Amino acid sequence: MTHPRSSLPGTPSRRAAVVALAAVAGLLAASPATSAAPDRTGAAAAGTLAAPDIPLSNVKAHLTQLQSIATANGGNRAHGRTGYKASLDYVKAKLDAAGFTTTVQQFTYSGSTGYNLVADWPGGDPNQVLMAGAHLDSVSSGAGINDNGSGSAAVLETALAVSRAQLQPTKHLRFAWWGAEELGLVGSKYYVNNLSATDRARVSGYINLDMVGSPNPGYFVYDDDPAIERVFKDWYAGIGVPTEIETEGDGRSDHASFKNVGIPVGGLFTGASRTKTAAQAAKWGGTSGQAFDRCYHSSCDTTANINDTALDRNSDALAHAIWTLGTAAPLPPGESYENTADVAVPDNGAAVTSAITVSGRTGNAPAALRVGVDIKHTWRGDLVVDLLAPDGTAYRLKNSSSSDSADNVITTYTVDASGEPANGTWRLRVQDVAAQDTGYIDSWKLTF
Repeated sequence: MTHPRSSLPGTPSRRAAVVALAAVAGLLAASPATSAAPDRTGAAAAGTLAAPDIPLSNVKAHLTQLQSIATANGGNRAHGRTGYKASLDYVKAKLDAAGFTTTVQQFTYSGSTGYNLVADWPGGDPNQVLMAGAHLDSVSSGAGINDNGSGSAAVLETALAVSRAQLQPTKHLRFAWWGAEELGLVGSKYYVNNLSATDRARVSGYINLDMVGSPNPGYFVYDDDPAIERVFKDWYAGIGVPTEIETEGDGRSDHASFKNVGIPVGGLFTGASRTKTAAQAAKWGGTSGQAFDRCYHSSCDTTANINDTALDRNSDALAHAIWTLGTAAPLPPGESYENTADVAVPDNGAAVTSAITVSGRTGNAPAALRVGVDIKHTWRGDLVVDLLAPDGTAYRLKNSSSSDSADNVITTYTVDASGEPANGTWRLRVQDVAAQDTGYIDSWKLTF
């Protein structure tokens, strides 16, 4: 995880609660019932497959290899250093042998070549890409085994479990290891910025693991995308471990690169330099008054700096999320997504927009996409209203007209959006093109 100096502000989700509830309801309907422990049988349950147990010994074996690589390369695995490229080569070889299609993406930062590694599992809907990733680089002061060998190893072993199971997901599965995260999320930003608008819209969710084996661990779940968050929180509730919302790493790890372009994100974290409180120690164990990771960004972040229980739990939780989200049945037609946040429309001013992020759907939007609009305005004839697709394509819903003397625009339009991927951030754009009237977007809704 980057130092706070490198933090990036997140973009809060503007999807209304109805979307979150609909998405969560769909996941719950397709997921195994919560029990005292996660189902490890591998049997089908209510439309999804139970995830296998991820062997802790396998995850730790990857950490041992990363430690050996650092030791043989000046003590670190940092961007631009030989230890980083050796780490990437190690992960890539494992994935290639397991049947993944791997791609090494190069970028340049601070005069050095950096690398991202992306691994695609064959099959699944190419318009529904579920990603999980972790940064593979360390800081220059140490081997970076918790930060972030732990996340990298958990993602790698989960990917290898997909291969061992020969999983046939409904969504296309993609795993990634990012370079130069410690220098400001450089690798993941490069990846996201080089995706076309269409390819961004195809990413239904990104799960980030950064520091998941802290020696004095907490159990933190990202509170970004409600559906991803619920999958993790339910898994932890099923084993009787309370969780808290993750705040220390907000904007400081690779999920921010995805979140900032409207891709739904989630993830897991066990804490960095913040101090564990007495209340947290009471519910999680460990030592209050001490940092979650006293070796954060230090030379002592070695294989001795790992809590096995936390690493095991988070690896299993990731596998559960991949199996649950990756094998869930597609959302049916008729689902609605709504934004109820008020947006003022300036009198005779610039256009304003209101956003809805759609995820979890398959293929393109329908030929009869319904756009429900509720705009409160004192003279509706002044208003020009457009629907903007995720790639920026504009669909005119309403023109201005001097003879349209009524107030408000409360109606449902039908748009042929069949050429647009369903997933992504859609926007309602409203402009008041004449003076002396006031109004605001009250709410709007997309129905697929």
